[in-house]
Amino acid sequence: MSLDDYILAHIDPEPEYLHRLWRATHLHLNYPRMASGHLQGRLLHMLVHMIRPSAVLEIGTFTGYSALCMASALEGNAVLHTIEINDEQEDFTRPWLEGSPWADRIRFYIGDALSLLNDCSDLFDLVFIDADKRHYVDYYHAVMPHLRPGGFIIADNTLWDGHVVDDEALATSAQRSAQVALNGKDAQTQGIIAFNDLVAADPAVERVILPLRDGLTLIRKIPEASS
Repeated sequence: MSLDDYILAHIDPEPEYLHRLWRATHLHLNYPRMASGHLQGRLLHMLVHMIRPSAVLEIGTFTGYSALCMASALEGNAVLHTIEINDEQEDFTRPWLEGSPWADRIRFYIGDALSLLNDCSDLFDLVFIDADKRHYVDYYHAVMPHLRPGGFIIADNTLWDGHVVDDEALATSAQRSAQVALNGKDAQTQGIIAFNDLVAADPAVERVILPLRDGLTLIRKIPEASS
């Protein structure tokens, strides 16, 4: 038995509805690894129980797996708002969200999160960022005014399969520009590096990176820094 298998055997089982969604994602979509999966899904569920948010924002819905994990832990009248920029994803994702046991807690939007946040006056207790890595810095700046003091941001993929410490990723700015022109994925690596550096230097937050799957950063907005 591998260590991963051992862990999965000793945590809460994956809910049957989410397991069916996981299978459908792997059968019908490209890049199924983008879905959170059993371990990360149970962590998101547990964190929502711990934080007890009344309003959650997710940037990057994909198949809705992570949204469902978080929504299943919401209490009372709490609501999760999830935004997906890829309109071709809607036909797959919307039925899974609307057919779930937690559909009444979820609001699903198709569009650009940065544009939608410009027109938003809501405040959130928890934000989960799992979208285009090239825009993580933009998402961070856009989200902070909408995050309550003491609220949390969870950012996924912040170790980016280890590329954040590759020699290639740490090249000079001139080399980076040339690499970005040739390789779109490298632009995503640079986006994650810029985000991690920004968060590490921000005096308005506390932060910790968990080496779970592809890296998960937990960020807390310090109340005193926002007053």
